[in-house]
Amino acid sequence: METDKEALLAEEQRLKRLRRIMDFTAALLWQADLTLSEARKLVADARDRALELFPDKGQTFDLIYGSRFRRILEEKYHLQ
Repeated sequence: METDKEALLAEEQRLKRLRRIMDFTAALLWQADLTLSEARKLVADARDRALELFPDKGQTFDLIYGSRFRRILEEKYHLQ
């Protein structure tokens, strides 16, 4: 029982960290004066951090955060 609580707490902590990283990345993409190449590198680094926290969840990252970051890049850099 205690192990389940610890596992749940650890999962919640990883989720909070993931959210902070993704929110920070989105804020940097909008606010920092980055080249498109630098912005794409920032997104790739965020993906790497997400996979460190949640291995084998790359497809989930792409669906949730990848689309969020693509929209930001499209709007900021006028991509088609």
